[in-house]
Amino acid sequence: MSLFGSSHFGLPRLKPLSSKRSHIVSVLDIGSTKVVCMIGRLTPREESQVLPNRTHNIEIIGIGHQRSRGIKTGVIADLDALEGVVRLSVDAAERMAGLTVDSLIVNVSAGRLGSDIYTATIDLGGQEVESNDLKKVLAAACQQSVRQERAVLHSLATGYSLDGERGIRDPLAMFGDALGVDMHVVTAERAALRNLELCINRAHLSVEGMVATPYASGLAALVDDEVELGCAAIDMGGGTTTISVFAEGKLVHTDAVSLGGHHVTTDLARGLSTRIEDAERLKVVHASALANSSEERELISIPPIGEDERDQPTQVPKALVSRIVKARIEETLELIRDRIQRSGFSPIVGKRVVLTGGASQLTGLPDVARRVLARNVRIGRPMGVSGLPTAAKGPAFSTAVGLMIYPQVADMETHAPSSGLLSSLGGNNSRIGRVGQWLKESF
Repeated sequence: MSLFGSSHFGLPRLKPLSSKRSHIVSVLDIGSTKVVCMIGRLTPREESQVLPNRTHNIEIIGIGHQRSRGIKTGVIADLDALEGVVRLSVDAAERMAGLTVDSLIVNVSAGRLGSDIYTATIDLGGQEVESNDLKKVLAAACQQSVRQERAVLHSLATGYSLDGERGIRDPLAMFGDALGVDMHVVTAERAALRNLELCINRAHLSVEGMVATPYASGLAALVDDEVELGCAAIDMGGGTTTISVFAEGKLVHTDAVSLGGHHVTTDLARGLSTRIEDAERLKVVHASALANSSEERELISIPPIGEDERDQPTQVPKALVSRIVKARIEETLELIRDRIQRSGFSPIVGKRVVLTGGASQLTGLPDVARRVLARNVRIGRPMGVSGLPTAAKGPAFSTAVGLMIYPQVADMETHAPSSGLLSSLGGNNSRIGRVGQWLKESF
């Protein structure tokens, strides 16, 4: 049965983590380059160690990853192929952890991610702000985001106002005539989410929650001060590059462009007339985003396309490889710069940008990014977990680790009451949905 019923808020929602007990969490990062399954044990922190939105310690007890098949620029192109890769990745993680996975949290890159701010205001009549008032104004903002063809992934209150005075974090118990809220809502096309759910269901797994890829990677790659003061996390994947902007501890904007590391590989394959596999090796071993004059004298061998053994490798200056790479990287970064500028969040980002994702490991990329973006740039690696194998400690695994962190921040979001099974049976407007809601409120 589909998780996406008639209710707009029919996506599966995570239950709040208990601060008193341990949890086993399984996540699946489906990317254009690789599919990663991680299994983690979340144990409550001592009261003296609890940080904002970090109530549990995370230990990775199982991990499996496979090269992606059946997905292109974040979009599912072959269900059978992707299903097979998902099965293999989950099986490897299960064997390492010594347990069976039934449900998991999955990332979302497809579906033309949307990022919008909705504002709602309710009348207080000069009275004190109570919890019911907060619920009303949040529900009013959520209602504005309803679109038949799109589903809400995340909805976060980014700030409140009282009588027009903005910048209030918690208006509870304050007095005023009008209470307002700004709500950041991240959406995706329903069809893309249905296909994602279908693929996972075919592997005999259920979806416990869905998280936008830029949100997940930002959770793993940014430090607390960056999230609080304002920063952009740029996740450079194989098929897509995503942008997430954080400020005052919350996600305030997301965006994505359909360019990534694989486009660099195909540029090399075309420009040097070599196979995709050989172009990928050239990118990893020899390529740099910075052209160097000394590279004009350094020659590298380019394997030809074809099976004819008489074909000899060609010799080209290493500088040619760097020029091809530099052109694509600059195009991607310029597009990101323009997207941030048009979003209106450029002042919030300030001078802080963190690059993460597999494609961010390209030699010379931080220097080019500093020049193009005109900001301070660092490479962000996944933080906040223990037990990661050495091979999984790089930027390529930020999204998977962010999915593991997400349950600790999920309760910051506001959603309509209908979710999970109730939504799949027709939402709160159906007879079963109304009965379920009555039971939920009465007991």
